[in-house]
Amino acid sequence: MITLAKKLPVEKGDIRLSTRKQPFNLLRWFSLISMAVIGTVAVALGAVSTRFVITESIQRDALLTSQFIQAIAAAEVRHVAIPNVRTMGELLDPRKDREFNDVDPLARANARGEFLDHIEHLPDVILANIYAPDRMVIWSTNPALMGTTIHADEDLDQAFNNKIPVSASYHNVDKTRMEQKFVTPPEYIFIENYIPLFDADGKNVTAMVEIYKEPQDLINRMERGLVLIWLATALGGGLIYLGLYWIVRRAAILLANQQKQLITNETFVALGEVSSAVAHSLRNPLATIRSSAELALEFDDGPAHKNINDIIGQVDRMSKWVRELLQSLRPLTDEAESVNLVAAVHDSLMAFELQIAKAGISVVFEPKETPMVMSQSIQLTQILNSLVANALEAMDEGGTLTVALEPNGAQRISAVISDTGKGMSEEQRRMAFRPFFTTKQGGLGVGLVLVKRIMERFGGAVALDSREGEGTRVRLSFMLVP
Repeated sequence: MITLAKKLPVEKGDIRLSTRKQPFNLLRWFSLISMAVIGTVAVALGAVSTRFVITESIQRDALLTSQFIQAIAAAEVRHVAIPNVRTMGELLDPRKDREFNDVDPLARANARGEFLDHIEHLPDVILANIYAPDRMVIWSTNPALMGTTIHADEDLDQAFNNKIPVSASYHNVDKTRMEQKFVTPPEYIFIENYIPLFDADGKNVTAMVEIYKEPQDLINRMERGLVLIWLATALGGGLIYLGLYWIVRRAAILLANQQKQLITNETFVALGEVSSAVAHSLRNPLATIRSSAELALEFDDGPAHKNINDIIGQVDRMSKWVRELLQSLRPLTDEAESVNLVAAVHDSLMAFELQIAKAGISVVFEPKETPMVMSQSIQLTQILNSLVANALEAMDEGGTLTVALEPNGAQRISAVISDTGKGMSEEQRRMAFRPFFTTKQGGLGVGLVLVKRIMERFGGAVALDSREGEGTRVRLSFMLVP
């Protein structure tokens, strides 16, 4: 028989999607935002610097060209002994030759010819025009432009109206401008200069010299300057980004470690509170059970004798667990002191002398020095006893226990405790320092946790290396007493 289930309507409120909020990734967001900000600032600085270099170079070239043209104009007038009441600007327009009866026609022609020859043979000049005040081209290196009147030229109008030199740079020829008719087209960038020539009073512009130049040397220098600007900008931005990234990465690692340590401390505090409450609640019942079992043992020699001994053994094991648990979760507040590491290792080995001899284990410990380390005598003994006990339990069929002292830099020394026991798998090794993880039957799993806490408490460190079937090596790194 087939039963068809009726599809029930689903209310909107019945469906709840649980979304887990991802933690804030400081390093990732800093990388993206800082790269965008630094990149934007670097590009802006590069663009501003590039524009500044180009503008300043062009203005400087225009100033030098203007000064040179005006100096030539004055020199040619003086050279042919023309009276000072006439200037070169007034002599350039052939239409006004008859107006200057006080000037010798031959001298005027010589001065004008010499000046125009200088203009035509200026270095890097690709086109030169001379305008009268009515915007007519009265002379040009391109004969096709002579006699042409130029209209709607903003730069030309600005130079005439403001009576100042005007300069501009171009990458492409503007075909809409009649005056940009080059005999030899420019290859890359060319500069346009308008240079006014004045009358004798210096108030009115009598002619305007237009020079188009393609200064190869200046262009090459500007290109090298721009390359250096962008390289310096990219290098500076990259160094700033890497420096800030390194700082933030260190900060992120530190925050992560502190957060991890905070979680660990909170976990230990919570476990300590719970464990203390449980331990205090268990101590009295365990003591009562053991006392009752011991009393029953005195009055019973029958079949229950073995069971009573088992009860006492299990009670003792539970009591030991309670002590170890309270000890591992107890706050470490003892101050560091100078401890003889060799003496502490020797005392621990002596404490297990009978167990070592009974298990047929050989011990190798041949120190060549007696370093004094920063620790605490009782807690260091507890560390060494825990590690030696673990090593002996791992070598239930005999083996070799080796303790070696190895220098670890100028201010540190390491004690390496290694055994030839059964070792641990990779997964067991990764979880070795987690609370309550153990590979021993009946163990509580707080020994290595306590070792790690004590070592870090006094500025040390612990590392574990183990291979299944080959043995385990524990390295304790201590700070030497200064």
